[in-house]
Amino acid sequence: MRVLIVESDPDLGRIWQRHMERLGFKVELALDERNAIHALRMQDFDIIVLDLVLEEGAALAIADFASYRRPHARVIFVTNTSFFSDGSIFRHSPNACAFVQSGTPPEDLVAMVEHFAEAR
Repeated sequence: MRVLIVESDPDLGRIWQRHMERLGFKVELALDERNAIHALRMQDFDIIVLDLVLEEGAALAIADFASYRRPHARVIFVTNTSFFSDGSIFRHSPNACAFVQSGTPPEDLVAMVEHFAEAR
């Protein structure tokens, strides 16, 4: 299973990455839109864990590109804001499968990644 994590905070991204790699997932970490788009061009991913608020770039642009380039890849959006807390993210991003807080325990996030990847 291949996972792309797009997270501006490298420490948080690496925590998620290590938890997923312990379960045998192949994980790539991108810190911004440019690197995420490059990764999506070069590799296939089953799941994308995507921070909705990036320091550089736009998360929805990444999700849109993924829906075109990797249409089977599901997106788990994470955020530390209340933006889209009404669930409207699912209307804006057809490949969205979950929306969780950035503070979600890593083991819970990994369980979601595993669940949605298997459901694909």
